[in-house]
Formats: sequence, C-alpha cells, structure tokens
Amino acid sequence: MDKQELGAFLRSRRERLRPEDAGLPSGPRRRTPGLRREEVAVLAHISTEYYVRLEQARAPRPSGEVLAGIAGALRLTDAETEHLHTLAGTAPSRSGVHRRDVRPSILALLERLPHTAAIVLSATFEVLAWNELAAALMEDFGRLDPASRNLARKAFLRPATASPLYGVSDVPQFRQQVAMALRATLARYPSDPAVTGLVEELRAGSAEFDRLWQRHDVQPAPMLTKTFQHQSVGAITVDCDVLTLADRDQHLVLYTAPAGSHDAEALALLGVLGTERVGTH
Repeated sequence: MDKQELGAFLRSRRERLRPEDAGLPSGPRRRTPGLRREEVAVLAHISTEYYVRLEQARAPRPSGEVLAGIAGALRLTDAETEHLHTLAGTAPSRSGVHRRDVRPSILALLERLPHTAAIVLSATFEVLAWNELAAALMEDFGRLDPASRNLARKAFLRPATASPLYGVSDVPQFRQQVAMALRATLARYPSDPAVTGLVEELRAGSAEFDRLWQRHDVQPAPMLTKTFQHQSVGAITVDCDVLTLADRDQHLVLYTAPAGSHDAEALALLGVLGTERVGTH
C-alpha cells in the first residue's frame, strides 16, 4: 500500500468532481474545489474520519468493499479504479521490475508485417523491438543505446532547438499520454529503480512533465491517427493501433495506412529507401 500516493490520488479525484455530478447542490458558500471530504464519505458509506485519514496517508489498508464505495462516490473510470486498487495494495502484484525481454513470437511477427511500421514498447516507453519500416519511419533504433531509445525522454528532454519528436503532429497529446501511463507504471513497480529513476529524471528535467505529473491522471485517450513529417517523403498520416502484451506489460504499436492511399504509397517508398538513405531524425 502506497499511502502517500493513495491520499494524493483520492484528493485529486475529489477536487475534480463537481457537486452536481454527484447529485449535490453547488451553492455559493463552497470554498474548496470539488466535493467536500464528508460528502465523499457519505456517498461511499464510510466514516468521514476514516476517509480524511486516507487522504492524509494515516489510515490502514482499506477493504475491497471500501474501495468500491469510494470508486463509486468519486465516479472513477475503470482505469482509475484499477489504479486505486494498485495504490491500496489490493490489486494482483507484479514482480519487482518491469520486463524488457520481448517474446520470440512477437519478434518474428514484426518481420512478417512488411507494410506496417511496428515497435514494441516497455512499460517505461523504451523501444524494445522494431521492424525495418519502423526504423525508416522513425529512426534506426539499433544505433542507439537503450536510454536513448526511450520515447518518454525524447518527448520531454529534447533540447528546445531540436525538431519535434519524429515530426509528429500530436506532441502535446503524446506527452500527456506518457505522463499518465508512467503514473500507472510507477504504481505497479514502486521499487523498480528503472521506473523511479526515469520519473525523477523527467520531473527534474522538464517543467511540463512535472506539471502533468501533478495532475494524477491515469487514463490517456487513445491515439487513433498520427502524422509524421518525414524528411524524405513529407507528411505521412497513419492509423495508430496499440495492442497490449499483458503477460510482459508491454505494448505492440502498429502504424498502417489504408491500401491505395497516398500515405500507403509513402510508407512503401520508405520501405524501399530503408534507413541507410533516409537517415535518422
């Protein structure tokens, strides 16, 4: 149970919930944003004292019934409820560190997708595996050390004068996604030095990441399309599908374009040019 993070998460969700969302009057005498602690306690069918102690990181581990009541009172989404249970220590625990080894079958699959740019991401956004088309679209990851293959670092710690991340059109949205996902990752692996070290590095090196981190959000919106501004073939808009590899807490990211479209032709051209002629970004 991570009492400090649990208290901060509960407080952030309570302050974002409008009284009218919970069927309560929103009168002019309210001095704090969101619901009052006693209102959450009543809605969750627990004592106000116990809920206050939860937010103050002084309460013992809550039961599943208590967490269910709080999740309902705060109108938590499925992802937020799962995060709540993780922080409270009632979710199934993982090993101490996140996995970085990719299943051989997934590695083989990447090579059987000639018209799809595909990468495998770790729980900390490190690119663990990729195919040739992904290297041509993004960069030749094989030339980089593991730390330099981390997309979270690339999103937040690039010099101000550097070009946007692979020329993508949605850098702000991707940064939000990174911050939210890493918040959930830290809850799952609170003792993994690779996770804690990355979060500390990003918070110290990026005011934008620290601002997003303080929001305590854990449910990123899906990215359905993405546009890359490529130095050799120009703009390429692709569909972005993310498949969860649950057994290793990894994600398979697939970039595709509709058959016969200009974007599909541009991807095919990249496949012909390869990384040697297009260079890196």
